[in-house]
Amino acid sequence: MSETIKLNIDGNIVSIEKGKSILDAAKKVNIKIPTLCHHEDLCVAGNCRICVVEQEGKNTLTPSCSTPAEEGMVINTSSPKVRMARKDLMALLVSEHDTQCLTCYRSTNCELQDLSAEYNVDNSVYLSPLKENFEIDRSSWSIEKDDSKCIRCQRCVRTCAELQHVNALAVTGRGKDMRISTFMHLPMNEIVCTNCGQCIIHCPTAALTERRYYDEIWEAIDDPEKHVVINTAPSVRVALGEMLGYPVGTRVTGKMVAALKKMGLYLIPILVPTLQL
Repeated sequence: MSETIKLNIDGNIVSIEKGKSILDAAKKVNIKIPTLCHHEDLCVAGNCRICVVEQEGKNTLTPSCSTPAEEGMVINTSSPKVRMARKDLMALLVSEHDTQCLTCYRSTNCELQDLSAEYNVDNSVYLSPLKENFEIDRSSWSIEKDDSKCIRCQRCVRTCAELQHVNALAVTGRGKDMRISTFMHLPMNEIVCTNCGQCIIHCPTAALTERRYYDEIWEAIDDPEKHVVINTAPSVRVALGEMLGYPVGTRVTGKMVAALKKMGLYLIPILVPTLQL
């Protein structure tokens, strides 16, 4: 059996397997510690420091995602020192961020936006010299890359390397010159990207989003000379079900077809013959 240790988190005695992090221990007793760079699918990075906590006996704050829980630790996750540090960290991130939230595609579904609201942060606390007029990379037919909204958490880099084993994205530069870029800073359509979309799923902001062809689609639907054909991936009918709050794995094919009909499409079922091997 693995060794178990005990620690105190916000007055709660938590027993957890040795080697697990403070963040893991907090989750065990339903104590929420905010994170940005951390993701369950990926290795520990400890880049953003939003998850800092106060550890009794230490002068500096401790990153909970990358610090192993130890026997006898006394942790405070929401002391004044912790809250002020998180607020300052959020303010620094927002100062470099293109806060175009009103029209941003990820508005209301953005982790940075949620935490900024939680800690009452706006974009006037710090005036960052790092803001630049980045050009949005729309060269890929499936992925849009907007560096003005990147917080350099490196989730996309780790996703591409660890989950997909492609390494299309990488960290370049240091300090104020650090960027999430590609090989030789090439546009997205000229690198080894497989267009899987995993980087989009794991990005906490709108730095990486799927390409949107709304205007082109409506133009095609409204053209009486065109017959518009819709082809969806099989997984979409399940993913939509999850977004609508249905149990994981629920198919909502009928609802998807009904929505497409309401948009003005006329759907004709197509039978695909089965290959006889």
